[in-house]
Amino acid sequence: MSHVDVTRERLIDTYRHKAKHYDFTSRLYPAPGYPQRTQRLRAVRALGLRHGDFVIDVACGTGLNFALIQEAIGPEGRIVGVDLTDAMLARAQERVEANGWRNVSLLQADAAAFDFPTGADAILSTYALSQVPDSAMVIGRGAAALSDGGRWVVLDLKLPGATPRWLTQVGAATVRPFAAIDDWLMRRPWEAIRTAMQRDLTDVSWDEMCFGTAFIAAGARGPVTGSRQLRSDGTP
Repeated sequence: MSHVDVTRERLIDTYRHKAKHYDFTSRLYPAPGYPQRTQRLRAVRALGLRHGDFVIDVACGTGLNFALIQEAIGPEGRIVGVDLTDAMLARAQERVEANGWRNVSLLQADAAAFDFPTGADAILSTYALSQVPDSAMVIGRGAAALSDGGRWVVLDLKLPGATPRWLTQVGAATVRPFAAIDDWLMRRPWEAIRTAMQRDLTDVSWDEMCFGTAFIAAGARGPVTGSRQLRSDGTP
């Protein structure tokens, strides 16, 4: 079995076990009190969404981004949520039904093999893409499916620059129960994501938060209209 297959099976097994309580336990990752919702809101704002937009949420998990996206696109818009794990999608479906959203479709697929539907106005991935070994390929496939001016936004975690070795080891010990941290540290996936965004998109921005432990990478396909350009603070 290849390294990619092993990683894929590990992710499926991990998130099947975490799905039932994920909405609660995710608040403890990477540390209790970490401002996940604030960061998610910034990421959604970076999409520059309008009413009626079509949004793809890659590795959507239990659908924690859906309400924020719905506020921006309204019932005329459309969300496609994609996730690798059946149990996470089952929780997302419960969220969709509880809120009466009729404009959300859920698909089970590996992000690296997902056939992105064309004409999307925006693609979002939060706290997930760095777990995909082929994250750069996912960026490229998504970019090719965007409409002109459509935006790709990735919110994820990273290792702060110039981090002392002892602090890295402490952080690894803290996060290890939630992710394959040793492989993550070795791959440094945030670097691959940044390079892919710069290669496949235009108007690329990179903003770090929480002392460099998280980042929002954003870019657009092709010509960017004035209505989709972002200010320096990352808001439309």
